[in-house]
Amino acid sequence: MDFLFDANIWASFLTLSFLEIVLGIDNIIFIALVIQHLPAEDRRKARLIGLSLALIMRIIMLMGIGWVMEHQAPLFSVLDMHFSARDLLMLAGGLFLISKATTSLHEEITKQHDQDLRKFKGGMMSTIFQIIIIDLVFSFDSVATAIGLTNNIGIIIVAMTVAMFFMVFASSSIAHFIDKYPTLKILAIAFVLMIGFLLVIDAFSLKIPKAYLYFAMGFSLAVETINILTGRRTKKPTPAKRKK
Repeated sequence: MDFLFDANIWASFLTLSFLEIVLGIDNIIFIALVIQHLPAEDRRKARLIGLSLALIMRIIMLMGIGWVMEHQAPLFSVLDMHFSARDLLMLAGGLFLISKATTSLHEEITKQHDQDLRKFKGGMMSTIFQIIIIDLVFSFDSVATAIGLTNNIGIIIVAMTVAMFFMVFASSSIAHFIDKYPTLKILAIAFVLMIGFLLVIDAFSLKIPKAYLYFAMGFSLAVETINILTGRRTKKPTPAKRKK
């Protein structure tokens, strides 16, 4: 029980929990998007099952991340550019996010996803699979960061579990908020598209500080928030019709 009074353990746990939650913001946004086509009663189930399985996959990934970190030597080269296993993971994840975001934008513009909901009858397992893949894509940096902060696997697993519970709660709130304000959904899809491009660029060893991305996202969200607040104030209540 001495670990309960170990300041280093608590410092590592709190730091990792904070980083996992912050690094999981992108994950939360995307999960809120991929469950939109499901009926309301199935969305929470998909989130819980998907994120629970994703947590198990994260732990397995954590066990094997040491091997990946030790094999950063280039696997092959193309035009004087060297690609490692990490680069290939970032490239595949970025292309997946770009493809998904582009498809989502097309559906929002054409409203195809509202024409016939029956075509998503068998979409629960597909959605859960997407949640798992998305979490794995976004978790690589956070897992690598955790390994860099501490070698205590137990602390990392507990911190990941705490962050996962936060994501279950936050993704539900964000999904409801996006349903209420549809313009935020377009903004969220644009964020995902930006993140996809950032991952692809990172795969080619072209480093762009994430602070630029977060500033752009924060500024865009601030402008949209002002628009929403302005719309609330200028919107006049519709007078009730009198019964004859």
